[in-house]
Amino acid sequence: MTQDPVFALIRATCRNGIAPEPPTASHVAKRVDIHASPFRRWLLRRFAATREPHGTTPADCGLPAVTVWLTACDGRRLHGWFVPAGTGARAPAALVMHGWGANASMMLPLARPLHEAGHAVLLLDARGHGDSDDIDFMSLPRFADDVATGLDWLGARCDVDAARLSLIGHSVGAAAVLLEASRRPRAQAVISLSAFAHPQDMMRRYLSAMGIPWRPFGALITRQVQRVIGARFDDIAPLATLPKVRCPVLLAHGLRDSTVPITEAHRLVAARPGTPLIALDAEHDLSAALPQARAALMAFLATSA
Repeated sequence: MTQDPVFALIRATCRNGIAPEPPTASHVAKRVDIHASPFRRWLLRRFAATREPHGTTPADCGLPAVTVWLTACDGRRLHGWFVPAGTGARAPAALVMHGWGANASMMLPLARPLHEAGHAVLLLDARGHGDSDDIDFMSLPRFADDVATGLDWLGARCDVDAARLSLIGHSVGAAAVLLEASRRPRAQAVISLSAFAHPQDMMRRYLSAMGIPWRPFGALITRQVQRVIGARFDDIAPLATLPKVRCPVLLAHGLRDSTVPITEAHRLVAARPGTPLIALDAEHDLSAALPQARAALMAFLATSA
């Protein structure tokens, strides 16, 4: 197999994954033109989200859902499942957003308790995920745009109380609902599951796992990623957006999370003192631990949304 030329260049500059005499970012930029299409293609390929098929459906969970198609801000189609409250009146509604490389089916464990609590539920596939249309790349801001599309759709429904909307997201989806809630105060409650504190910390861990040293390559790659997505990490990080959210926010995090350590949740609490945190005996995927948190999650929504 032919080795990725950009990756080979980065690794060739290192010795055992460590640059003995780290070249400056400007020196690296001379060797790797950050505006060149090969480097951009390498970034998009390395950071691309995998598309996983739906493992389960609402019908498998005994939920009366209908398949819906929404139009994203760029005209692409978003696939989703909508579970009506079935109360015959305008009901509160929750929009649920999955994380990177996941899809709506992975958030189904939340749908039943929400439905039984009288909420309508919209589970969306972000662009490039599940059954939604493909896209050249996804990013935290684009996830947030898809959340905004879902809120628009819910708010226009006659069976949904637009004054009682809540947002629930996992991982990147959690960062996305916080970003959207900080931009437009339309939600009355936000539940953040396994959120990271800052994208740069995620980048450091990812590059370290690839054997790429932070200096100078991490800084170079980070700058280019920010260029591609059109946003500064410092502006979209949950550390920055959480304090701007006006509605109540609940954090839930796994004590055994190796993808996003629970110390990241502690940093978020410090950024917005008084934000409640539920620590669960779980890893990054909280599905198995949700039953033990069900009462607390539903009580939070009952008093907030």
